[in-house]
Amino acid sequence: MTAPFAGKHVVITGGVGGLGAAVVGRFVQAGATCHLPVIGAPAAAAPAGTQQTGPVDLTDETAVERYYASLPPIVASIHLAGGFQAKPIEATTRADLETQLGLNLVTAFLCCREAIKALRRSGGGRIVNVAARVVEVPPAGMAAYAAAKAAVAGLTRALAEEVKGDGILVNAVLPSIIDTPANRAAMPNANHERWPKPAELARTIHWLASPENTLTSGALVPVYGRA
Repeated sequence: MTAPFAGKHVVITGGVGGLGAAVVGRFVQAGATCHLPVIGAPAAAAPAGTQQTGPVDLTDETAVERYYASLPPIVASIHLAGGFQAKPIEATTRADLETQLGLNLVTAFLCCREAIKALRRSGGGRIVNVAARVVEVPPAGMAAYAAAKAAVAGLTRALAEEVKGDGILVNAVLPSIIDTPANRAAMPNANHERWPKPAELARTIHWLASPENTLTSGALVPVYGRA
């Protein structure tokens, strides 16, 4: 792999999860210094090519403002942080809905807003959000989650239009169930071979965030293939 991010700084939220590790690894391999806001204490020894800061509550407006203001100039901000819940509608409370909106929409909104400020200062860049396949193929029993991810998709498209004159491209990927150890443990009888692999998703996210992407913005990219 070439090093299109050599000497560049990239923010990756949710960078210590199952998908996050693959995405961070991809960007480090491409030469980036990856800045990882973590919800708890930073790891005692952060992996090479990464800088962890924590705790950072990505649902807290002031915390997100301070975090982005503390960074060196960035070229991309990638928002993997989120949450999942499956419940039938009759069992879904307002608190459940608000939790899903907080974990998925509010985190993406605040990070996008602060990333746009930072990218405008540095002359442009890329933002990649993570929505979900449920935006296009909503299943039963996930109303709160589907609503939150649909909002992330709408946010992505709205921002792409708003910043198109600033040299900032904003896109989202739509994964299905990702093949992580946690998901395999939760669904041991599923056909795991059909799930998208973290490394496969990382390749798409990397391209959307890279200088090679010169035109694509406002796209909701399906990354579920075999699923």
